[in-house]
Amino acid sequence: MGSPTASIVIPTRGRPEYLRVTLKSIAPQASEHGAEVLVVEDGQDTSTRAVAEHAGVRYEALSTPQGANAARNAGVQATSAPLIVLIDDDVTAAPGWLAAYLSAADAHPDRDVFGGPIRPLLEGPAPRSCGRHGPPFTFLDAGEHDGEIPYAWSANMLIRRTAYERLGPFDPRLKGSGEEEEWEERYRAAGGVVGYVAAAGVRHRRTGEDVRLRALARTAYGRGRASRRYQVSRGPAPTRPAEALSLLACLAHSARRACPMGLVLAAHSAGRLREALAPVPWGTPEPFLSGHSGHVAGRTAVTRRAGDRALDALDALSGRRRRLARAASAPDVPVRDVRAVILRRPEVENTAEASRAELLRSRHHVEVLVEDVGEGGKFENLARILSAPRTTEPDWLLIVDDDVELPRGLLDGLVFLAERYDLTIAQPAQTLASHAAWEVVRRRPLSAVRETTFVEIGPVTALHRDTFSELLPFPPLRVGWGLDAHWAAIAAERGWRLGVVDAVPVRHELRPVAGHYAHAAAVAEARSFLADRPFVPREQVRTLVRHHGWR
Repeated sequence: MGSPTASIVIPTRGRPEYLRVTLKSIAPQASEHGAEVLVVEDGQDTSTRAVAEHAGVRYEALSTPQGANAARNAGVQATSAPLIVLIDDDVTAAPGWLAAYLSAADAHPDRDVFGGPIRPLLEGPAPRSCGRHGPPFTFLDAGEHDGEIPYAWSANMLIRRTAYERLGPFDPRLKGSGEEEEWEERYRAAGGVVGYVAAAGVRHRRTGEDVRLRALARTAYGRGRASRRYQVSRGPAPTRPAEALSLLACLAHSARRACPMGLVLAAHSAGRLREALAPVPWGTPEPFLSGHSGHVAGRTAVTRRAGDRALDALDALSGRRRRLARAASAPDVPVRDVRAVILRRPEVENTAEASRAELLRSRHHVEVLVEDVGEGGKFENLARILSAPRTTEPDWLLIVDDDVELPRGLLDGLVFLAERYDLTIAQPAQTLASHAAWEVVRRRPLSAVRETTFVEIGPVTALHRDTFSELLPFPPLRVGWGLDAHWAAIAAERGWRLGVVDAVPVRHELRPVAGHYAHAAAVAEARSFLADRPFVPREQVRTLVRHHGWR
């Protein structure tokens, strides 16, 4: 017998009766088309082994329960076919299911991911539904014709092994929600398309006690908590009041429509609210991330804005702002050449023109380049813009995002203090109410400059010309997460000083962090970029020295 046409991987955990029905529907199709089947137990269960052996398929078991993604990764590593089919242990495959997938993969060699319909099947005395909402578990139905879909679900999904090897494994830290979605975001960020195969359908089953209201609600509650954790891990999530309103809406719907199934939706919302009130950490953050989204909203935003007003008033009343302006414009302070690049997203509200105007007020010789963000990402665009030939190099390169408000005199104060303290990479501090993931970059009262081990890639970053030979041209990254951690490592090796200038804080409140790109894709890009490069991990990001004035 030759190599298998496909490897069908089924993660399972203690559900032998469900698995028995699943194998009954797919084992004959696998045999007919020369595919291998592997059941991966997330833990140890002799009953599951017996079911797999009875069906004539391979069985592997993880030594301890580690989650479905860990089981999927183990299954992929233990198989060899060029096509990997992932299904859940509680589905039944329609006749022709595997043939449809093989045909689609052959017909579309440019696509690496496919999904088919997942239609619910409640076998038993299920709660009544008013019909105004979907089933309380995974389903997918994009119609009777092949096409494209945003995501396929791992209950019924095919991927090419080359894509898995290129993008890396499924994230084993994700459990209960977003398990396959995070991997597909990496695929989509690289330009991949997910194909829909209408004939490759499965039925997603619930039977016996599992279809009763209590069991469905209990499962929905757990999934609600997991979905909230996953959303928080990707970026800003709904506020607690928003989650509470969603729960009330579900309860109102159930009462108004006399819909018992609405209580299952309410249980899901209750899980999300419970997680919002008492969050459980979702795994360990990547070492190049802060571990916080940085999003500021609600009561926290009100409190922090009040703090910013108080600090602004203190600076004004103490005369520090005026003293800095005089010091930065003194006759003995050199006039520098500064090249500023502002990347603008014209389709959304932005501050690009206001930033340009503020920078041109400077006493320095300033060239401001305002460029619209096209198809590429931030650092892809920066690399393109800065590659244009110019006769001279500036003394400072300033990178400015289009969602930041610059204070009056920013550039003069930033350059003056950076050069007074021999900083080679510097950034103005962000206000207390700014969307800032790294606490080290938030302004500190009565501080002028802090020497730090880390300076962020935005929203405003200044690079001295001494760094150009090492840091330019920028790598072709879309988002650039992790690049600042790499800069910090280079700075430590070269003896460069990094710092945050508290005396000229900027406001980064217009848009939340990761508002226009996929969090998971940004993380995947950073992980790949830093795989063979040194970087300063989160635990080493700190303030080294604080300076309250200037020499």
